[in-house]
Amino acid sequence: MADEITQQNPAENGQPEELTAEQLDEQHRVRLEKLAALKAAGKDPYTITKYDVTISNKEIRDRFEELENTDVAIAGRMMTRRIMGKASFIDVRDGSDRMQVYVRKDDVGEETYADFKKWDLGDIVGIKGKVFRTKMGEISVHAEEIILLSKSLLPLPEKWHGLKDKEERYRKRYLDLIANPENKDTFVKRSRILREIRAFLDGHGYIEVDTPTLLTLEIGAAARPFKTHHNALDIDMYLRIETELYLKRLIVGGFDKVYEVGRIFRNEGMDATHNPEFTSIEMYQAYIDYFGMMDLIEELYRTVTLNVCGTDTVTYQGKEIAVGKPWERLTMIDAVKKYAGVDYYSWADDAAARACAKEHHVDDELDENSTKGHVLIAFFEAFVEDKLIQPTIIYDYPVENSPLAKRKPDFPAFTERFEYFINGTEFGNAFSELNDPIDQKERFVKQVAAKRAQGGNDAQVDEDFITALEYGLPPTGGLGFGFDRLVMLLTDSPSIRDVLLFPTMRPEK
Repeated sequence: MADEITQQNPAENGQPEELTAEQLDEQHRVRLEKLAALKAAGKDPYTITKYDVTISNKEIRDRFEELENTDVAIAGRMMTRRIMGKASFIDVRDGSDRMQVYVRKDDVGEETYADFKKWDLGDIVGIKGKVFRTKMGEISVHAEEIILLSKSLLPLPEKWHGLKDKEERYRKRYLDLIANPENKDTFVKRSRILREIRAFLDGHGYIEVDTPTLLTLEIGAAARPFKTHHNALDIDMYLRIETELYLKRLIVGGFDKVYEVGRIFRNEGMDATHNPEFTSIEMYQAYIDYFGMMDLIEELYRTVTLNVCGTDTVTYQGKEIAVGKPWERLTMIDAVKKYAGVDYYSWADDAAARACAKEHHVDDELDENSTKGHVLIAFFEAFVEDKLIQPTIIYDYPVENSPLAKRKPDFPAFTERFEYFINGTEFGNAFSELNDPIDQKERFVKQVAAKRAQGGNDAQVDEDFITALEYGLPPTGGLGFGFDRLVMLLTDSPSIRDVLLFPTMRPEK
């Protein structure tokens, strides 16, 4: 008698590696008939409300030396089965690991064994028995009782080809996790990354808060929101595109350090780094500037990466990313000069800047009203961004694209703002926060006008936020980053869909 479970290749058993729709329908029909027979015999598995599990499969493996020959109760999904007359081996997977189970008719009883042979792969089973090791050295459980806890009415993806179609994996994550259990590690690590971030910020005196998800107005920011209607109040409402304005209200109110892990919604395009629904982490601290936030984010990334990955250098898509080394810091002007060979200070006026952009073929998004600041941004996006592989901080942004950042006192055409980049992608954004209510309102008005000119007729100035600033916002440093992109980096995942359990998908036809 063989000791170990072996997964049979479906092709060797005369079955196709992938079932057709007709075959799926047939298997569904057969399993429904089996369920009906169980119910008729008074053995409906769906009437079972609980099962007293005493230990996980992983714990049995980890503690085998002390658990050998002791009684345990485990439960999980039956993934493989090898029936050999009066005895069988099955592979049962719970949330922690797989476990081989030896099932013998003389131990579980003739009637139970007969029922067991009619069960299907994918069924959820409970087992009570003793821990032992087979002659081949496999840690196993020798079943003394076995019970069907839930019936699987659809066949699982075949083991040999698994669930490889990415669209199907994203659409039916539950099947992805069954067929490719290693993918669960990504989401376990995601949870751990979030715990480490919270521990870091809590340890630095920050308070975690919650702010509204449904807003009564569409602000003038560039992102496009999702719009809905509140029936009781008979008003249109908008899903938030950021958490910033409410968090800064809290700084006004006397919270000196706050952060929020917030779900954000943007009615925009989708690609490898963008999903309409994503997680952002924003933090604000009174009495520090953007240089203080630079130090904070470097320390946060270094600490979290080291604690989660065991090293502060990670491999992402074949590239070594040295998260733990000091991050390069360049002004946007210096970065453009370094990578594009163009000197902002050589432009005598806006017209000269536009002429330079045309000469370098970066004028597609520019027009006759574009300023030197607009041109600098265009050069940065065309020549610099994709070169920033190692963690790099780019700071001092033109005021044209920084409506919430404080102007530099000695260079008012620029703001105290930075973004940091890894692998050519922006990971986070930070400011010395603008706390001048008059300047802020002027920028909001321009922002709203620009958005309405592009068809965003609902855009409004957040007058209550201006009122909050009028009560006095202390000098404040603020920073926000996309949590999902950090998870991508630390799990070596090429797409944001790989780190979201249920990414946004077009409905199946």
